[in-house]
Amino acid sequence: MFELVNLKEIGAAFMILFAVIDIIGSIPLIVEIKRKSGELHPARTTFVSFIIMILFLFLGLEIIHIIGIDVNSFAVAGSFVLFFLALEMVLGIQLFKEDEKAPKGTSSIVPLAFPIIAGAGSMTTIISIKAEYESINIAIAIFLNMIIVFVVLILTRRIEKFLGVGGIAVLRKIFGVILLAIAVKLFTSHAVPLMNFKG
Repeated sequence: MFELVNLKEIGAAFMILFAVIDIIGSIPLIVEIKRKSGELHPARTTFVSFIIMILFLFLGLEIIHIIGIDVNSFAVAGSFVLFFLALEMVLGIQLFKEDEKAPKGTSSIVPLAFPIIAGAGSMTTIISIKAEYESINIAIAIFLNMIIVFVVLILTRRIEKFLGVGGIAVLRKIFGVILLAIAVKLFTSHAVPLMNFKG
């Protein structure tokens, strides 16, 4: 397994997931959830998010195969999801609407762990990049992102004060552009094989 570890793949997967999870851009939302529900639990939130992503990493392909979808088709579909997520970040619009209402006392899990951190975008991305990178490298990238998520959840208010509204907005736009480029690359990489296969 360890011979499959590739620092370049880890770095690429880390950046992709970091942009999709967008934990920095989610700070205002995290603060609002904390204000409404009281104390959050960073360790619990991070652990649940990690487990969801790892399960989808290793079982996601089996699930899509069961329902008769090939990897290229899923990767192309994933590129569209990433494209619209990127548009949200760059243009400051809302295309995806999540239900933020949850039973009292469960905010660390719903909606924070799922769907804000380990949501549809993250899971689609994991399956999509699995078509290009080794699972061990993606798993390491997920773990590294969860370390950042944990730190951000602990230091949310300090980071918000340090960056300010403008700083968070700039970061969202920067990672939005990166994500947009990733979506285009993912589409072009898998659309051609898919068309050749169908042909």
